[in-house]
Amino acid sequence: MPVHQSGARSHRPHTPLLATLIASSVAGCVAPTVQAPPAAPRPVTVAPPPPVQPALGPDWRDWPLTPGTWRYAPAGPSGVTVATFGTAQDLPRLRLSCERGARQIAITLPGATGTANLEVRTTSTSRTIAATARNSPDEWPPVSLEVRLSATDPLLDAMAFSRGRFTIGQPGRPPLVIPAYAEIGRVIEDCRG
Repeated sequence: MPVHQSGARSHRPHTPLLATLIASSVAGCVAPTVQAPPAAPRPVTVAPPPPVQPALGPDWRDWPLTPGTWRYAPAGPSGVTVATFGTAQDLPRLRLSCERGARQIAITLPGATGTANLEVRTTSTSRTIAATARNSPDEWPPVSLEVRLSATDPLLDAMAFSRGRFTIGQPGRPPLVIPAYAEIGRVIEDCRG
């Protein structure tokens, strides 16, 4: 320490050393500035590929069911009872309707076009039936394939009582594997009653 002329020690602080200590301790209390990370590039949205139709085994009774559920609508003023199968957000995949006056049941594939033979398979029978194109601009969908059967046709009973499922196949399209639920029998009974 420096000594004054009188021999007393100086109480003058060591300014450069003290300033450095204070600056470094204050710097330790301040959070370091963090730069924002660069914006990540937006992911490219790619439409998912269409679902691949699974390979179907040789036994149709093991095929997965077509997605959907049955809905039944009793006869209204038109006298037509209808059961439709499909998902809520899409067109029905299959429609069974009874016209009581004619005592006929129509099996309709909405949205299908052309003429084709439909193969109906149940656990008790298999039958190919000719379907015809139907163009009804006042209905939705305006085009469909349709088969009309007598209300007493045994194929209808075979569909209603098939063990768990039945199929309707159309050339060039995946087969419909439909659960055999009570709505089928209700339409048949409405038409026979």
